[in-house]
Amino acid sequence: MQNFADHIEQKLNDKRFHKMLEEEKQMAELAVRLALARDKSGKSQQELAIEARITQQQLSRLENGARCNVNTLLKVCNALGLTLELKEA
Repeated sequence: MQNFADHIEQKLNDKRFHKMLEEEKQMAELAVRLALARDKSGKSQQELAIEARITQQQLSRLENGARCNVNTLLKVCNALGLTLELKEA
């Protein structure tokens, strides 16, 4: 019987699984950074959502790491005074 550590090691050797895991990690980091930026601004989710012209539910999903469209992300970033930067990995 395979233990959990061996199972994870085997899964990480699967390129498709590894890519999906990295994407999820990036979404989680983005979610945390947006939530921290909102907290720093002193705005509630509802206040920021109104300013960004999205629903509070959309903002909540974004802060919880759910996938969103780029337009929603840009609206939230603009409302927080943040910019998106693309860089090579």
